[in-house]
Amino acid sequence: MSSISHDRAVRELEAGRTIFEYADELNVEVPTSCQRNGKCHECVVEIRKGMAALSPPNDAESFLRGDFRLACQAEVISAEQDIEFAALRRRPKILTTSPPKQGFELDSAVRAQDGKVFYEDEEIGTYRGHLFGLAIDLGTTTVAMELIDLESGQGVHTCSFENPQRFGGSDIMHRISFDGADGSGELQRAVAAAINREIMQFCRDLEFSRHEIYEITIAANTTMRDILFKVDVQSVGQRPYKSLIENQAAAGERNGTALIERARTLGLLANPRARVYGLPLVASHVGGDLAAGLAALDITPDGDETVMLVDMGTNTEVFIRHRGRMMVASCPAGPAFEGGLVKYGMPAYDGAIEKLKFGAGGADIRYETIGDGAPEGLCGSGLIDLLAELRRHDMMTAKGVFTADKRQFEHTLLPRHGITFSKEDASNLGQAKAANYCGQLIVMRTLGIDPGDIDTLYLAGGFAHHVDIASAADIGLLAPVPKERVVRAGNTSLRGARDILLSRAKRRALEQLVGGIEHVELETSADFFELFVDGCQFKPMPSRLN
Repeated sequence: MSSISHDRAVRELEAGRTIFEYADELNVEVPTSCQRNGKCHECVVEIRKGMAALSPPNDAESFLRGDFRLACQAEVISAEQDIEFAALRRRPKILTTSPPKQGFELDSAVRAQDGKVFYEDEEIGTYRGHLFGLAIDLGTTTVAMELIDLESGQGVHTCSFENPQRFGGSDIMHRISFDGADGSGELQRAVAAAINREIMQFCRDLEFSRHEIYEITIAANTTMRDILFKVDVQSVGQRPYKSLIENQAAAGERNGTALIERARTLGLLANPRARVYGLPLVASHVGGDLAAGLAALDITPDGDETVMLVDMGTNTEVFIRHRGRMMVASCPAGPAFEGGLVKYGMPAYDGAIEKLKFGAGGADIRYETIGDGAPEGLCGSGLIDLLAELRRHDMMTAKGVFTADKRQFEHTLLPRHGITFSKEDASNLGQAKAANYCGQLIVMRTLGIDPGDIDTLYLAGGFAHHVDIASAADIGLLAPVPKERVVRAGNTSLRGARDILLSRAKRRALEQLVGGIEHVELETSADFFELFVDGCQFKPMPSRLN
């Protein structure tokens, strides 16, 4: 008898039932707001095996491509083959709420006076007992949110989830292409609906009304931000890769690249007159997530220290301040270190191997998983450890070829759990690593500095908080900055969105700061191709660049 499965939960397969019905039995959280009639388009799932056993896509699913279906519309028509599906909104591991900064002056745009609520000088409602704001880190792969008490500055609640826009592609260029071809706003509605579900869960858990949320701040890369704000993103995908908002600011048609819109206009469930503030863009693909990091770390143009910020993700940003100059680059790393393009790669969910070491001769593999359960795959930090260990024990060449048998395509890593690692996996990780390598190297070289000149290297992003610094440097993912100078900064995008929510002064300073940052287009470097090819190899970055 054939079966249907999600993760490792399995049920016997019967024809005539929808994927959504099986999701209910398997206790899989699949969102919907239309009573499963195909109208809300929220219940997108990925069919990893057995697509031929399902009914053909209907008109309600016409916006989907490839292996994605609506759970409520995909009906099993044949019980002759196994089906495996995956939901798009799982919950990754994130850092917990942090207290307000010491000496931080609370200066929110929202205030209560005489029983009324004001946004700046505009009266927007009656005081209901709370003044809440919402800080959101809208990433390509994951979304993190923090509810903030705007009267005390305290964080109240946090959550995170996988970005449900994955049906439009795993990276921003694919999302841009999907958004242009689809043209119906499906990506915008998908992420807005996901945010709304979390808002309403906050309201239920903490027993307050969504009308008590008066401002939302969004820290996101250029594409993610503009899609949410219903701005056409096609220009971001074409040379010179600039947002319509950036072009308008350059032409003097608007004052800066920050965006402000009413929550109702974007379809977000907050006070009807609440504002949504999109943090300013820096340049091209370098967006409000990098800007948020600068705000969170209190980085200014001044200062004697040479400071580097590397915000790793599907699209990595590199920033360096050196002797009064500030410079950034965007590195299209792709999703390989965040669970994509690697057979047993996965985001930082329970069951993901996050630390890994080999014993003598490459035997006796020791590992730690998130949640301490049985291993299901490797998240970013685990993949970095694996690559470094394969190199240290001479089991793989710098070019990703297995040394025991050069014809060997796949290495059995944990046979008991069926986890393998292949040449193709190594190749995909090498290309993702090369993007990070080129970004760091070219910005340092342009400023005339070497890795040893970096006084402080801040590591930000999803897996950077847990990555082994030595492993990352050994494979060339990070510049060889002395370990004692490396600071794990955590989710600076969310922290920066929070700071901007609480401080108008910091908001104004950030809007001014981004205008003084130089942007380097990596591919315009004469030797970019050679650097990229070199960067695909798993070896340390040179310590001397100039």
